[in-house]
Amino acid sequence: MTELPDLSLNKGRAATVLTHPARRLHHMVLNSFAETGRAPMRAEWERRADSAGIDPAAALGELTECDLVALGENGEIRAAYPFSPIPTRHRIIRDGGAEVYAMCAVDALGISAMLDVPVTVTSTEPDTDRAVSVRVDRDSARWDPETAVVFAGGTGDACGPSVDRTCGHINFFTSSDAARDWVTRNPEVSGFLLDQDQALASGVAEFGALLERAGHADGP
Repeated sequence: MTELPDLSLNKGRAATVLTHPARRLHHMVLNSFAETGRAPMRAEWERRADSAGIDPAAALGELTECDLVALGENGEIRAAYPFSPIPTRHRIIRDGGAEVYAMCAVDALGISAMLDVPVTVTSTEPDTDRAVSVRVDRDSARWDPETAVVFAGGTGDACGPSVDRTCGHINFFTSSDAARDWVTRNPEVSGFLLDQDQALASGVAEFGALLERAGHADGP
Protein backbone atom coordinates (compact mmCIF):
# COMPACT_ATOMS: atom_id res chain seq x y z
CA MET A 1 0.00 0.00 0.00
CA THR A 2 1.57 3.27 -1.12
CA GLU A 3 1.18 6.33 1.09
CA LEU A 4 0.35 9.34 -1.10
CA PRO A 5 -0.69 12.89 -0.13
CA ASP A 6 -3.41 13.48 -2.69
CA LEU A 7 -6.52 11.87 -4.16
CA SER A 8 -7.30 13.18 -7.65
CA LEU A 9 -10.79 12.09 -8.65
CA ASN A 10 -11.11 15.23 -10.83
CA LYS A 11 -14.85 15.82 -10.42
CA GLY A 12 -14.37 19.46 -9.53
CA ARG A 13 -11.98 19.98 -12.43
CA ALA A 14 -14.30 18.21 -14.87
CA ALA A 15 -17.20 20.48 -13.94
CA THR A 16 -15.27 23.57 -15.00
CA VAL A 17 -15.24 22.52 -18.68
CA LEU A 18 -18.97 21.85 -19.04
CA THR A 19 -21.04 23.98 -21.36
CA HIS A 20 -23.66 26.14 -19.71
CA PRO A 21 -26.57 23.79 -20.55
CA ALA A 22 -24.72 20.80 -19.12
CA ARG A 23 -23.88 22.78 -15.99
CA ARG A 24 -27.55 23.65 -15.55
CA LEU A 25 -28.61 20.02 -15.91
CA HIS A 26 -25.88 18.97 -13.47
CA HIS A 27 -27.18 21.56 -11.02
CA MET A 28 -30.74 20.24 -11.39
CA VAL A 29 -29.67 16.67 -10.69
CA LEU A 30 -27.53 17.52 -7.65
CA ASN A 31 -30.21 19.75 -6.14
CA SER A 32 -32.85 17.09 -6.64
CA PHE A 33 -30.74 14.68 -4.58
CA ALA A 34 -30.10 17.30 -1.92
CA GLU A 35 -33.74 18.33 -1.63
CA THR A 36 -35.44 14.93 -1.80
CA GLY A 37 -32.75 12.39 -0.89
CA ARG A 38 -33.39 10.46 -4.09
CA ALA A 39 -32.34 10.47 -7.71
CA PRO A 40 -34.63 12.24 -10.16
CA MET A 41 -36.16 9.82 -12.61
CA ARG A 42 -35.01 10.23 -16.21
CA ALA A 43 -38.44 11.37 -17.40
CA GLU A 44 -38.45 13.98 -14.64
CA TRP A 45 -35.11 15.61 -15.41
CA GLU A 46 -35.65 15.35 -19.17
CA ARG A 47 -38.93 17.24 -18.76
CA ARG A 48 -37.26 19.89 -16.61
CA ALA A 49 -34.38 20.22 -19.07
CA ASP A 50 -36.77 20.62 -22.02
CA SER A 51 -38.72 23.28 -20.12
CA ALA A 52 -35.48 25.15 -19.46
CA GLY A 53 -34.46 25.06 -23.13
CA ILE A 54 -31.75 22.45 -22.56
CA ASP A 55 -31.13 19.58 -24.98
CA PRO A 56 -31.13 16.74 -22.41
CA ALA A 57 -29.33 14.24 -24.62
CA ALA A 58 -26.45 16.60 -25.40
CA ALA A 59 -26.14 17.81 -21.79
CA LEU A 60 -26.27 14.29 -20.42
CA GLY A 61 -23.64 13.21 -22.93
CA GLU A 62 -21.27 15.80 -21.47
CA LEU A 63 -22.00 14.73 -17.89
CA THR A 64 -21.38 11.07 -18.59
CA GLU A 65 -18.30 11.77 -20.72
CA CYS A 66 -16.80 13.76 -17.83
CA ASP A 67 -17.85 11.03 -15.35
CA LEU A 68 -19.95 13.46 -13.33
CA VAL A 69 -23.02 11.25 -13.76
CA ALA A 70 -23.28 7.54 -14.54
CA LEU A 71 -26.33 5.75 -15.89
CA GLY A 72 -27.54 2.20 -15.58
CA GLU A 73 -28.67 -0.01 -18.45
CA ASN A 74 -32.21 1.25 -17.90
CA GLY A 75 -31.10 4.82 -18.49
CA GLU A 76 -31.65 5.90 -14.90
CA ILE A 77 -29.00 7.53 -12.73
CA ARG A 78 -26.76 5.11 -10.83
CA ALA A 79 -24.30 7.76 -9.66
CA ALA A 80 -24.32 11.55 -9.50
CA TYR A 81 -21.18 12.08 -7.50
CA PRO A 82 -21.13 12.70 -4.60
CA PHE A 83 -24.65 11.22 -4.32
CA SER A 84 -25.77 7.60 -4.61
CA PRO A 85 -29.35 6.76 -5.63
CA ILE A 86 -29.24 3.57 -3.53
CA PRO A 87 -28.19 3.08 0.10
CA THR A 88 -24.45 2.71 0.67
CA ARG A 89 -22.43 2.39 3.87
CA HIS A 90 -22.00 6.21 3.81
CA ARG A 91 -25.14 7.94 5.14
CA ILE A 92 -25.42 11.73 5.31
CA ILE A 93 -27.73 13.43 7.79
CA ARG A 94 -28.29 17.18 7.97
CA ASP A 95 -30.55 19.19 10.24
CA GLY A 96 -33.85 19.85 8.56
CA GLY A 97 -32.81 18.18 5.30
CA ALA A 98 -33.34 14.92 3.48
CA GLU A 99 -31.12 11.97 4.32
CA VAL A 100 -28.86 11.06 1.41
CA TYR A 101 -26.18 8.50 0.64
CA ALA A 102 -22.71 9.15 -0.74
CA MET A 103 -20.87 7.07 -3.31
CA CYS A 104 -17.71 6.83 -1.17
CA ALA A 105 -16.01 8.22 1.93
CA VAL A 106 -14.37 11.16 0.14
CA ASP A 107 -17.68 12.05 -1.53
CA ALA A 108 -19.36 11.99 1.88
CA LEU A 109 -16.79 14.39 3.32
CA GLY A 110 -17.34 16.89 0.48
CA ILE A 111 -21.13 17.21 0.80
CA SER A 112 -21.11 19.77 3.62
CA ALA A 113 -18.95 22.17 1.61
CA MET A 114 -21.02 21.59 -1.53
CA LEU A 115 -24.35 22.29 0.21
CA ASP A 116 -22.87 24.89 2.59
CA VAL A 117 -24.48 23.23 5.62
CA PRO A 118 -23.14 21.08 8.49
CA VAL A 119 -23.76 17.36 8.11
CA THR A 120 -23.14 14.17 10.04
CA VAL A 121 -21.58 11.31 8.11
CA THR A 122 -22.21 7.85 9.52
CA SER A 123 -20.40 4.91 7.97
CA THR A 124 -19.09 1.45 8.70
CA GLU A 125 -15.74 -0.19 8.22
CA PRO A 126 -15.67 -2.88 5.49
CA ASP A 127 -15.83 -6.47 6.80
CA THR A 128 -16.06 -5.54 10.49
CA ASP A 129 -18.96 -3.05 10.29
CA ARG A 130 -17.36 -1.02 13.08
CA ALA A 131 -18.88 2.45 13.09
CA VAL A 132 -17.20 5.67 12.02
CA SER A 133 -18.93 9.01 12.44
CA VAL A 134 -17.77 12.42 11.22
CA ARG A 135 -19.44 15.72 11.97
CA VAL A 136 -18.47 17.91 9.03
CA ASP A 137 -18.92 21.67 8.85
CA ARG A 138 -17.59 22.63 5.43
CA ASP A 139 -13.78 22.48 5.83
CA SER A 140 -13.67 21.34 9.45
CA ALA A 141 -14.61 18.02 11.01
CA ARG A 142 -14.80 16.02 14.23
CA TRP A 143 -14.09 12.32 13.87
CA ASP A 144 -15.23 9.39 16.00
CA PRO A 145 -13.16 7.42 16.65
CA GLU A 146 -10.31 9.93 16.74
CA THR A 147 -8.06 7.36 15.06
CA ALA A 148 -10.24 7.01 11.97
CA VAL A 149 -8.75 7.29 8.47
CA VAL A 150 -9.83 6.80 4.86
CA PHE A 151 -8.39 4.22 2.50
CA ALA A 152 -8.69 5.29 -1.15
CA GLY A 153 -8.45 2.29 -3.43
CA GLY A 154 -9.56 1.01 -6.79
CA THR A 155 -9.55 -1.90 -9.19
CA GLY A 156 -10.19 -2.52 -12.86
CA ASP A 157 -9.97 -0.41 -15.98
CA ALA A 158 -8.64 3.07 -15.28
CA CYS A 159 -10.81 4.39 -18.11
CA GLY A 160 -14.13 3.22 -16.67
CA PRO A 161 -16.53 5.31 -14.58
CA SER A 162 -15.67 5.85 -10.93
CA VAL A 163 -18.74 3.94 -9.80
CA ASP A 164 -17.17 0.77 -11.23
CA ARG A 165 -13.50 1.44 -10.43
CA THR A 166 -13.15 3.19 -7.11
CA CYS A 167 -16.34 4.05 -5.26
CA GLY A 168 -16.69 0.72 -3.49
CA HIS A 169 -13.07 0.87 -2.32
CA ILE A 170 -12.87 4.38 -0.83
CA ASN A 171 -13.94 3.74 2.73
CA PHE A 172 -13.61 4.84 6.33
CA PHE A 173 -11.60 2.71 8.72
CA THR A 174 -11.37 2.99 12.49
CA SER A 175 -7.55 3.15 12.36
CA SER A 176 -4.59 2.93 10.01
CA ASP A 177 -3.91 -0.59 11.25
CA ALA A 178 -7.47 -1.64 10.43
CA ALA A 179 -7.08 -0.25 6.91
CA ARG A 180 -3.78 -2.04 6.39
CA ASP A 181 -5.27 -5.32 7.65
CA TRP A 182 -8.12 -4.96 5.15
CA VAL A 183 -5.72 -4.28 2.27
CA THR A 184 -3.69 -7.35 3.22
CA ARG A 185 -6.85 -9.44 2.93
CA ASN A 186 -7.81 -7.80 -0.38
CA PRO A 187 -4.64 -7.67 -2.52
CA GLU A 188 -6.62 -7.05 -5.70
CA VAL A 189 -7.33 -3.51 -4.44
CA SER A 190 -4.51 -0.97 -4.75
CA GLY A 191 -4.53 2.46 -3.18
CA PHE A 192 -3.31 4.64 -0.36
CA LEU A 193 -4.18 5.98 3.06
CA LEU A 194 -5.56 9.43 3.67
CA ASP A 195 -5.35 10.89 7.14
CA GLN A 196 -8.27 12.95 8.38
CA ASP A 197 -7.00 16.29 7.06
CA GLN A 198 -6.11 14.81 3.67
CA ALA A 199 -9.46 13.03 3.32
CA LEU A 200 -11.48 16.13 4.20
CA ALA A 201 -9.38 18.37 1.96
CA SER A 202 -9.88 15.92 -0.93
CA GLY A 203 -13.65 15.94 -0.45
CA VAL A 204 -13.82 19.72 -0.32
CA ALA A 205 -11.57 20.10 -3.37
CA GLU A 206 -13.61 17.59 -5.36
CA PHE A 207 -17.13 18.70 -4.52
CA GLY A 208 -17.15 21.95 -2.60
CA ALA A 209 -17.68 24.19 -5.62
CA LEU A 210 -19.79 21.93 -7.87
CA LEU A 211 -22.98 23.92 -7.42
CA GLU A 212 -21.12 27.20 -7.87
CA ARG A 213 -19.61 25.88 -11.08
CA ALA A 214 -23.06 24.88 -12.20
CA GLY A 215 -23.83 28.59 -12.30
CA HIS A 216 -26.56 28.47 -9.63
CA ALA A 217 -28.99 27.80 -12.48
CA ASP A 218 -32.53 27.10 -11.35
CA GLY A 219 -34.71 24.47 -12.93
CA PRO A 220 -38.32 25.29 -13.76
